[in-house]
Amino acid sequence: MHSNRGLSRRNCLETMSCSWGTELWDQFDNLEKHTQWGIEFLERYTKFVKERSEIELSYAKQIRNLSKKYQLKKNSKEEEEFKYSTCRAFLMTLNELNDYAGQHEVIAENLSTQIIAELSRYTQELKAERKSHFHDGRRAQQYIENSWKQLESSKRRFERDCKEADRAQHYFDKMDADINVTKADVEKRCSLKAKQQAHMRHQIAEDSKNEYLTYLQKFNKDQHEHYYTLIPHIFQRIQEMEERRVGRVRESMRVYTEVERKVLPIVSKCLDGMTKAAESIEPKMDSKQVVESYKSGFEPPGDVEFEDYSVSMKRAVSESSFLNARGESRRRSRSKLWPLLKRNKLMSLLASPRQPPPPPPTSPSPDGLLNGPQSPQQHKEPLSQRLNDFMGTKHKMHCLRSLKRGGTGQEDYSHLPPEQRRKKLQAKLNDINKDIQKEMDQRDALTKMKDVYIKNPHLGDPDSIDPRLEEITQSLEKMQLEAHKFEGWLTEVERKLLEKGSESQRRQSGHFDSQGNTPLTNNYGQNRESPDGSYTEDPSTETTMQFKSRSTEFDDEFDDEEPLPTIGTCKALYPFEGQNEGTISMAESEMLYVIEEDKGDGWTRVRRNEDEEGYVPTSYIKLFLDMNAKGAKTYI
Repeated sequence: MHSNRGLSRRNCLETMSCSWGTELWDQFDNLEKHTQWGIEFLERYTKFVKERSEIELSYAKQIRNLSKKYQLKKNSKEEEEFKYSTCRAFLMTLNELNDYAGQHEVIAENLSTQIIAELSRYTQELKAERKSHFHDGRRAQQYIENSWKQLESSKRRFERDCKEADRAQHYFDKMDADINVTKADVEKRCSLKAKQQAHMRHQIAEDSKNEYLTYLQKFNKDQHEHYYTLIPHIFQRIQEMEERRVGRVRESMRVYTEVERKVLPIVSKCLDGMTKAAESIEPKMDSKQVVESYKSGFEPPGDVEFEDYSVSMKRAVSESSFLNARGESRRRSRSKLWPLLKRNKLMSLLASPRQPPPPPPTSPSPDGLLNGPQSPQQHKEPLSQRLNDFMGTKHKMHCLRSLKRGGTGQEDYSHLPPEQRRKKLQAKLNDINKDIQKEMDQRDALTKMKDVYIKNPHLGDPDSIDPRLEEITQSLEKMQLEAHKFEGWLTEVERKLLEKGSESQRRQSGHFDSQGNTPLTNNYGQNRESPDGSYTEDPSTETTMQFKSRSTEFDDEFDDEEPLPTIGTCKALYPFEGQNEGTISMAESEMLYVIEEDKGDGWTRVRRNEDEEGYVPTSYIKLFLDMNAKGAKTYI
């Protein structure tokens, strides 16, 4: 029998079709342990896939948050940046990255539905099936064990009865052969009762023998059925169950790879999109965009004229005419260098007091300020010092407001340089034309709807559309008037730019023709446009020039400025004497208007009335800011 099993095992390995009922007939406990390990392995693999799915979801969420964090925000400064190819490529990369995150979400969802849910359900079914099979196996083992116990019990009983019958027969034979026994004893011992007892013992032994033979045959039959029918059948079902488990693991692993393989084409497209975005970056176009964004339209300053101071030595002119000539030459030089000089002068007026503010006094009473802190001494630059010689306080404040707010922000953008003004006007005109087209499309749609209502009155009242049509017509008229107005401004700017271009070409050609000679006259200052949109004109000859004082010249440049809006009020906690330029004095408990918050230097800008404003120490006041007011944002 053992040789047959060894041959069967070798054939099993060769043909790969083993039968656990034949090969593992005596390994019930090991099979139970193995199948339990198989279920634990299945649960461990399910947990692995579940954690992988959670990682994919977390990764996709982080990628989406990253993409959202760097996305373009509406109505933000970043909108201006996306006119460059690098920013547009970055936006395309963010969009592709968002789609890339979506594919990882698809992976997580497919892993959850196709593997995790299926394996969890199958594990529960597998546990129930395994429990049923091993319950049948234990019941079969219990039955064969009971049969073996019955066989052993009948065998012991047969043995005992045989010994008792043999012992009774031996005693009878001994008594019958003893010559010293009297006849009365022999008759007594050989009575009918003694014979019946001996006969009964022999009969019991015979019955025990027959019972033993019956149980023996029954056990052999049960054992044969157990090891060749019941156990192979149960083990065969356990084997099929285990093979299905292994097959399910194989299928799950295949699905695991297919889930990711299916998204690879889309992931590849996302990566291709990122590559395409990178390839769309054009350094030359970005350089051109910088020119378009910041080109002012002004021409570079011309040559500085030669000032002949030897005239005084020759005494060819009077002292008064000499002084007038110097004043005129200075004014013309300043006019020529206007685009470069004006901003530097105004920048000196823009800074708040340079020194840190004084600490608040220990006592709010005026007595504590007799020898109180000195007002901050403002550092004066050379150009600012010269400017303050002929500029009044009112003119300085207007200049400060104009530069901080980037001009008054006129509707025609005249505060911008010519080229930037042209672009703003063109963009505004395009927006108006788009709105006009939308209104016209809406008007056409309402007109068609009205015609339908007229032909089919049951659909609606045609007169109900007339108010809306009238409203659209009025809106169109307003927008067309506005478009006509901007077209006029745009035409004027383009004409001036064209005239400037032709004049610049003529000037350059004349400069090259007379290269090497120092010109004594220069008409470059004619029709020059200043950065705030104003134009200054220089006559062609000095004899027809009318001189203006410096204060009058700057009055013309900086008048008609609107004051900064107030953003709250403040109360003076201590008195303060603003002795130097840029500061303002205040009395204790005085209420002032706040027009600019502390920028971190310890000073707050306040206003007493229309003409009096300046800086005070922030620690000397208590602020009451209006959160709904628009702060005076300054842009330089």
